[in-house]
Amino acid sequence: MANFTAKDVQALRQATGAGMLDSKRALEETDGDMERAKVLLREQGKAGAAKRAEREATQGAVALAVAPGAAAIVELRCETDFVAKAESFVNLTDELAQLVAEKGPDAGAERADAIDELKTTLKENISLGEVVRFETAADSVVGTYLHMQSGRGVNAVLVEMRGASDELAHDVAVHVAFARPTYLRRQDVPEAEISAERETLEKISRNEGKPEAALPKIVEGRMNGWFKERVLLEQPYARDEKRTIADLVGGAEIVRFAQVVVGG
Repeated sequence: MANFTAKDVQALRQATGAGMLDSKRALEETDGDMERAKVLLREQGKAGAAKRAEREATQGAVALAVAPGAAAIVELRCETDFVAKAESFVNLTDELAQLVAEKGPDAGAERADAIDELKTTLKENISLGEVVRFETAADSVVGTYLHMQSGRGVNAVLVEMRGASDELAHDVAVHVAFARPTYLRRQDVPEAEISAERETLEKISRNEGKPEAALPKIVEGRMNGWFKERVLLEQPYARDEKRTIADLVGGAEIVRFAQVVVGG
């Protein structure tokens, strides 16, 4: 039976700035002796780890993984580009993505100890970021694309399609990576967002001195441009801007897509 309580773990964390798991292990190793545990954490270089959690993690890496009937993207966040490129950091990101693809969206929690270990060895605030998992139907194909930079993924895309070839699904995924749509269809855009933009465009058009009678047509034209920037099916295809994505996919159906970008 442990000679310490959860309150002792919390007190040790507050006193040293170490992480919860490290504080618990230190108390286990010192049989609940608080002072010896503090010394042990200092010796292990783990004191101050929790303080790192207050620092902003805007860098990181993303990884893609595909398993039978599923595909996943996982983002691991850190503070600096230098750490994001570290082999141990990239390898853990890959491992987390494979776990999520195989087991489910919460499977990354199984490697919480490994994330804590990286915090200590790399001395940065490191945390699990965005996690996406698609369970795919038997009649679906999944297109993937991972943009690499300095040895780690920085822009990952999944696209699920029906009635499409693997090549077409991949082409759509590449387009999404660079065009960065927010919605699949126009009807997916929240009405409040549309109304707010329409109101803004009306004010802009009036301030430009456009005739009142012409305002509806002008605003509608600008709204169409706004939708083209955000709605995947209405975007000009990145490799042939004379065609929209709707033209490109033809009779095939884009079921859904997801994109995770480092720092995005």
